[in-house]
Amino acid sequence: MQSVYHPEAVFSDPVFRHLTATEAKAMWHMLVAAGTDLRIGYADVHTLNDEGHCRWEAHYTFSRTGRAVHNQIRAQFVFRDGKIYRHTDDFSLWKWSAMALGPVGRWLGWTPLVQGQVRKTARQALRQFCQKNPVYGAQSA
Repeated sequence: MQSVYHPEAVFSDPVFRHLTATEAKAMWHMLVAAGTDLRIGYADVHTLNDEGHCRWEAHYTFSRTGRAVHNQIRAQFVFRDGKIYRHTDDFSLWKWSAMALGPVGRWLGWTPLVQGQVRKTARQALRQFCQKNPVYGAQSA
């Protein structure tokens, strides 16, 4: 993922919203580094001119809780200069919360309070990762 993003790319998903190209690269680095048992698959890859979409899925153990996650994602892309310019992933944050957080996520994962906390915690983790990895510069994340 480090080489496929356009310098002006924007990434967004239900957890990480509106990341710059540098932040998106850092996010992928952070997630792959934390995913000691990460398995990724993809299907239904389609492109036409400067747009594309696919389905992909990730199987991993969520490091904060030790719970198994099988996240199913729909991705949409806009390409510019042969690179990803816009990348939007969509998945159910409630389903993810149920898998990653257990009963709290299952019962309350649909609420703005829990979803906001998931986003805040993820953004803090990304900020700390960028600070520890100077290759990403002084990103505010």
